[in-house]
Amino acid sequence: MGANSEESILVFNFENSLLKSSSTFPFFMLVALEGGSFLRALLLLLLYPVIWLLGQEDGEDIGIKVMAFVSFCGLRKDCFRVGRVILPKHFLESMGMEGAEIVVRKGSWKRRIGVSQMPHVMVEPLLKEYLDVDVAVGREMNVFAGFYTGIMEESKRESIVMNELNSISSDCVVGFTGINSGSRCKADHHLFSLCKINKMMTVEESEKKSWCGFSKESCPNPFIFHDGRIAFLPTPMATLTMFIWFPFGLALALLRGLVFVALPYNLSVPILIMLGLNLTVINNTKTSTDSLTASGKKNHLFVINHRTLMDPIYVSVALRKQVRAVTYSMSRVSEILSPIKTVRMTRNDREEDRRRMQMQLKSGPLVVCPEGTTCREPFLLRFSPLFTEVTDEVVPVAVNLHFSMFYGTTAGGFKVFDPLFFLMNPSSTYELEFLEKIKTSMGDDNYMIANKVQKALADALGFSCTKLKRKDKYMVLAGNEGKV
Repeated sequence: MGANSEESILVFNFENSLLKSSSTFPFFMLVALEGGSFLRALLLLLLYPVIWLLGQEDGEDIGIKVMAFVSFCGLRKDCFRVGRVILPKHFLESMGMEGAEIVVRKGSWKRRIGVSQMPHVMVEPLLKEYLDVDVAVGREMNVFAGFYTGIMEESKRESIVMNELNSISSDCVVGFTGINSGSRCKADHHLFSLCKINKMMTVEESEKKSWCGFSKESCPNPFIFHDGRIAFLPTPMATLTMFIWFPFGLALALLRGLVFVALPYNLSVPILIMLGLNLTVINNTKTSTDSLTASGKKNHLFVINHRTLMDPIYVSVALRKQVRAVTYSMSRVSEILSPIKTVRMTRNDREEDRRRMQMQLKSGPLVVCPEGTTCREPFLLRFSPLFTEVTDEVVPVAVNLHFSMFYGTTAGGFKVFDPLFFLMNPSSTYELEFLEKIKTSMGDDNYMIANKVQKALADALGFSCTKLKRKDKYMVLAGNEGKV
């Protein structure tokens, strides 16, 4: 597509050059669903035929204005977090590797300027925080009394960028956009008019269909945290499927919950599998679920990485034995509904927390999640070393989970609905791997032992270890320290 120069400035159209599909409907639907409500999303879905027709007749611009109005009108500006904590995940999964390589390749460009037909608040967090783009140019959303009116305005950044590009030689400006994609937005047209024809790189819409998916591990900056309930890209057909499924999902969630609570494991496990809740258990050659629950054995402390609040329940199902779970921030409602006993930690009194764990371990098997919170991406947060002081050996259990429609966790939403959304999934698959026991009484530093357990779990899962804490996650996703 042409030679790159470290002295050149790249101007690229985000939708047309990076996304495998230039359709912006799924991303406005995410704003409507996650930032608004299911009713707002239903309205947007019902308007899709009109939006599509407008796009065919007058280009994409009018259709985007309609979608922006329906998605944003009435949302509080100060509370809008969809663009920062929800959309980046879906954007990254919709990007093509071939286009992204041109933009994110390190050292290829002096500056990178991304333009978009979508509102600035939707695209800037991804472009600047994860793709290291210098300037993001998108439409501005009009605000009145602290609320979005839903009306899009021309970006003030556009004139600033225009002045910057006009002050340099046009030989130093390289454009990258798509063709055969309908009319372009005004900012797109103006900025690309500064590029010489022989400095334009283009990609056809048909060519993008064969692009490989962009790997999130290829981001210049690590992508670790994201939020939201929707686990799929809400295209028109996928969104319609979700709304059709919703009443059936509610009924299925109730049935699954009753099976979890009311039936013994020898009956509940096969029934839950028939109802779409799959469980895969991998036993280590030296550590099997049968040996861990054999009569006469001492109670074990199971150390797991944290994916959802259902993790300890699935450990209990895999063992076919009641366990107790250490909790740090579970809501009171979730504690009441839990089919296994939970033990709440104080977080502030280390000695009291250790005493509680030791006391509960004397009564039966105990499950602890040293991360203190969930992480959806393939990373493990820092492990609190408190568990190393409770017993002389622990059993690490690697936990992985695959959703089909809804995420069963949230940082900024209502945690009381976490079990409901998990159980509403058409299907889900839990994978548990019981690893070799690790001694905690070998005289090593507690932090070293905790790091050893963390690394053992990360290696088994193919994840990466981090030093990030629960507080770091909640500051990114919710703007607080995650206290419940």
